[in-house]
Amino acid sequence: MRTLITIISVLFFMGCQTSEKPNYAKVTKEVPQQKDTTIKEHPGKKLMETNCYVCHNPTANHENRIAPPMIAVKKHYITSKTTKEEFKVALQSWVENPTKEKAKMFGAVKRFGVMPKTPFPKKTIDLIADYMFDNDIDQPEWFDEHYKSMKKNE
Repeated sequence: MRTLITIISVLFFMGCQTSEKPNYAKVTKEVPQQKDTTIKEHPGKKLMETNCYVCHNPTANHENRIAPPMIAVKKHYITSKTTKEEFKVALQSWVENPTKEKAKMFGAVKRFGVMPKTPFPKKTIDLIADYMFDNDIDQPEWFDEHYKSMKKNE
């Protein structure tokens, strides 16, 4: 019996030495790398939603607003001839020191008063302006009709 166990043990160990063990570290097939398809959100969007929507929220109704929606700001500050740099400078100037004399939104100043001075860093306003200039921004459902009627009265 002892001889049988010895023979089985020797065969077992010899069989293990000649068998090919799988190499899991070795890549047998090249896998193509996936392209990153996630869309990165412009940082100015989040800054606008966090800082500006406190007063300029597009979901606030027309009657209970405390400031015009940001789409109104965009439409009053950007014309077909306005460059991005001009828009950034104008918005920066307004936010740094809003005054009745510098206002471009006379109806808003009449209804809501002059915007309070806010201590936002220049980089924050620059990113917000960059986002606003290049992107569609949220607007209230009533805005298009209101904007058209205001343009007729000008």
